Amino acid sequence: MTELTEPPPAADEVTTLRAFLDFQRDVLRRKTEGLTADELSRPLPPTTMTLGGLLKHLAVVEVDWVTGDLHGRELGEPWASVDWDADPDWEWHSARFDTPEELRAIFDDAVREADRGIDEGLALGGLGLLAQREGRHGRVNLRWILVHLIEEYARHLGHADLLREAIDGSVGD
Repeated sequence: MTELTEPPPAADEVTTLRAFLDFQRDVLRRKTEGLTADELSRPLPPTTMTLGGLLKHLAVVEVDWVTGDLHGRELGEPWASVDWDADPDWEWHSARFDTPEELRAIFDDAVREADRGIDEGLALGGLGLLAQREGRHGRVNLRWILVHLIEEYARHLGHADLLREAIDGSVGD
């Protein structure tokens, strides 16, 4: 079982932000551990959201914000060959075709890629480094991206709580 490490109560800004992001990532890992492919693809009606879809969605969120927006680079596979215009929610819809091991690998690979990009951004300009791409929020900085990633996880972990409880009754972190 994924061990949860509480963020330090009094650390510098970078350490605090990264520790909260890592904590959120580990909560998602824990929420999806020990589940079969069927369980990872089981929605809680009326939503079509699944825990497998959450893993894949948060994976693409990480790489899109860090690799894509912050560094202005094209995304690699499995994202590069997706026709996002045909299916803007591809990650949610396609997750049911992935095994639990594939979903976890996609997620863990995305986290590693994002962490490398965060490290690079911190070395290049710190938290104030502006993104290469301007998006719907304008040209945000690395600090904003980290806070946004934490917010994205926090919002979706509420969904994960409900989905996991509906699957097998598990509650809590």
